[in-house]
This record gives sequence, structure tokens and C-alpha cells, in this order.
Amino acid sequence: MKKNSLIVVVSFFIIISCKVDPKIKKILPSDNLQEIIPQGWPNPIYTYTGNPISEARFKLGRELFYDPIMSEDNSVSCSSCHQQFSAFAHFDHDVSHGIHERLGTRNAPGIFNLTWHPNFMHDGGINHIESQPIAPITNTLEMGASITPVLDKLKASSKYTQMFADAFDNKLIDTKNLSQSIAQFMGLMVSYNSKYDLWKRNENNVNLTDAELRGYNLFLSKCNSCHKEPLFSDFVERSNGLTPSLVNDKGHELISNLTTDRYKFKTPSLRNVALTEPYMHDGRFKTLQECLNHYTTPITNTLNIDPLLIPNGIVMTESEKSDIISFLNTLTDYKFINDKRFSDPNAN
Repeated sequence: MKKNSLIVVVSFFIIISCKVDPKIKKILPSDNLQEIIPQGWPNPIYTYTGNPISEARFKLGRELFYDPIMSEDNSVSCSSCHQQFSAFAHFDHDVSHGIHERLGTRNAPGIFNLTWHPNFMHDGGINHIESQPIAPITNTLEMGASITPVLDKLKASSKYTQMFADAFDNKLIDTKNLSQSIAQFMGLMVSYNSKYDLWKRNENNVNLTDAELRGYNLFLSKCNSCHKEPLFSDFVERSNGLTPSLVNDKGHELISNLTTDRYKFKTPSLRNVALTEPYMHDGRFKTLQECLNHYTTPITNTLNIDPLLIPNGIVMTESEKSDIISFLNTLTDYKFINDKRFSDPNAN
């Protein structure tokens, strides 16, 4: 080979080797996908017996969760109202925002530790995690779709045809497989690594400050009856004395048809509560201070009020409220909200 020819060949390979590599998406390791039951927690209600955990199902559920193809006009995804940075709540939005700028009637709650929930939605109207995704998909104020057209869109996608085939032995793109994949993705969102958790487990030499510790003890005496450790809710539907807003939402009565259930709503978990503002089923309170103020002032709507609540208000000083809020901030799980397994698979 001539010397000049050799230089050309070498230069060619140097140029090729210096090209920017195409973006390669990280593959989620299968050994990081497993059911987690933290120490001291009760057994979850939902198990994966009929929905075995697999990387393929998880990745499919993750893709569907973030894809607006699930809505009627391809404009809204599950993640539109459930943002990871706010523990999968809808930050700074009183109620959910759906297709065509439609407003829902209820605040979008955070998503985590769902396998411990006996029921779902603010009114407790859905009793199975695999049934839950269908409600927002078909709600005319949210994603506004019908299941058959959504399935048709997925069937027309070569990407989803392959992903469903990888995830399910029957390879079907149907309601059951769609629901199970999204349920698996959401069910594996376990939040258990807050400062409070590390302190409880005696990990990493984490200690609560004096204010946080005072707040914890106050919480146990004044709040724990409904917001029980370690999940920080007992998930019971209760009336907490809120007066109806512009939307006269009757809560659990809409499900049971019993007037004794009017204005009863599911007790939310207080984990990650510092991230999930605004608060209550209709997002009426913007701060934790406002929430505590509600419980420490006389309650005017006593219809079906929960017997654990005091109509004249819980006795609590401003200093005690401050300490409780300090403790509530220790329930923020920064590891959870930054976990790449739960992030948008198509984000830059």
C-alpha cells in the first residue's frame, strides 16, 4: 500500500471514530424491579400473583403512563396530572386539567405506595389498582377517551405491538394487559426513604431536629388517629368538615348512594405532603398552615363529621403548628422523586 493511501485510510477511521454516538436509552435492570415491603410495614393488599413483575411489563406501563396517545386527542397523558417532582401529584393546580383545557372537579393526588390502598379515587369508588387507570382515561373532563379507540391506536403502533408481545405471553393489546402494565408501573412506586424513614430505621446516623421531634410527638397525639404510621393514612372515607365549594361534591355518597356518606372523602397519605400542594379533594388550601388552621378552628359543616374530629377545633398553638409542619417536611422522599426508573422514558 502506498504511503499516501495509508494516510487516507487512517484518517477515514479517525473521522468515523470521532462521530457522536447515537443516544442510547438505559435499560432498566430487572433486579431493580421487585416488590418492596419496608420493615415494619403491613403486607400490601395488592400482590403480583396474577401480574408477575417483569421488566417488559414495567417498561410498557411506564411508556403508557407518559404517552398522550392514551387521551382522545393525543394531548394529555397520565403524567400531565401526575408529575414526578411533586411525588406524582399535580403541582400548583387545584383540580386536574384535561383535554381541550377542560377542568376536572378534584385535585390530582400523589401516586406512591398504591399497593397498600384498599380503594382509589377521592371518593373511594374504585376498589382495585388494575381498574384505576381506566377511570381517568375515560373521564370526559380528563383524558376523554373510549377504550376501544385507544386500543386501536396502540395496535396501529409497531412500537406498542412489540412491547405488548414482549410483556404478555398472549401478545394481546387489550384492556386487561393495558391495565396490568400500568398497574405494575404505578404499584412499584414505593416511597420509603424519607428522612423520617431513615431515622426510624436508624440509618446513616440521621436524627430529627428538636422542632421535628416535637412535631412528631404532637403529630402522634393530634393527627395519627387518621393518618396512621407508617403509611400516614388508614384510607378510610371521612367527612372532615369542609363546606361544599362551587362544585357540591358529595364524595362517597356518589358511590354508596347513602346520605350518611355525604361529604366523606378518602383520607390521604401525608407522605411527601410538602410536595403535593394544593390540598384537600378540591385543592382549596394552598399551604400546610391553611390545612392546620382548618382543624384548629370551629367546623361549620358538621354533617356526617367524623367522630374523631372535634367540631370546636383541635387545640393547637401556632408554635405547635410550626413544629408539626417541620415534622411533615421529614416525610419528603427525595430519592423517590429522583428515581430514574419512574421518569419519562422519552425525556432528554
